[in-house]
Amino acid sequence: MLVIGNELLTGKVCEANLVVLAKSLRKLGILLRRVVMVRDDVDTIAREVRELSGTHDWLFTSGGVGPTHDDVTIEAVAQAFGVSVVMSPEMKGMLEAHYRERLTPGHLRMALIPEGGVLETTSEVPWPTVRVANTWIMPGVPQVFEMKIQVIEAKIGADQAFVSHAVYTKMDEGDLKPLLDRIVLAFPTIEVGSYPKWSDPTYQTKLTFDGLDPALVARARDAFIASLPPGEPQRVE
Repeated sequence: MLVIGNELLTGKVCEANLVVLAKSLRKLGILLRRVVMVRDDVDTIAREVRELSGTHDWLFTSGGVGPTHDDVTIEAVAQAFGVSVVMSPEMKGMLEAHYRERLTPGHLRMALIPEGGVLETTSEVPWPTVRVANTWIMPGVPQVFEMKIQVIEAKIGADQAFVSHAVYTKMDEGDLKPLLDRIVLAFPTIEVGSYPKWSDPTYQTKLTFDGLDPALVARARDAFIASLPPGEPQRVE
């Protein structure tokens, strides 16, 4: 994921789209391997798009596709793929129909796409999401980003989803370490996570067990539970 926006790197806006994308990709069985955040700079964005699209199956950008001066993602993606920026007749027509007499040159900027870009839609989300090769150009506005996630899910399609179980204990991470080490050694394909929390009276540490094989994930979880002292766990999900 390439997250774009000066407002994020200056703390003016909290980044909200990463968690939405990450959860969606887990459902699709896709491992999110890297997240990069950059300013609204054409050369920087283009360099990252070239790097990330060339080393990953999919790249999802977020931000910089509106009508104002700092919305430069389209130009940067076009530069990354060595193509021109062109006006999409389909998107232009949709903007004209929506804005009518209120249409401005600024609005029409939202019809610009990298040459050769594909307009991805579904019946539920008719406004196109632009895709160039393996790169999805997504909006930064969280409400719109979340809506367009449906398009990604529909077009990419789901493989076997990741399975996740959680165990909540009142034990300290230091005491849990030898128990977790044994589980990690016995189940090398299962991703084990440990997350302490100090503000919840119901538990102190949340342990997670993730993988693609439901039966194996459950076995790892159950093996961990069996190693806990009497009175634990507090909760299992």
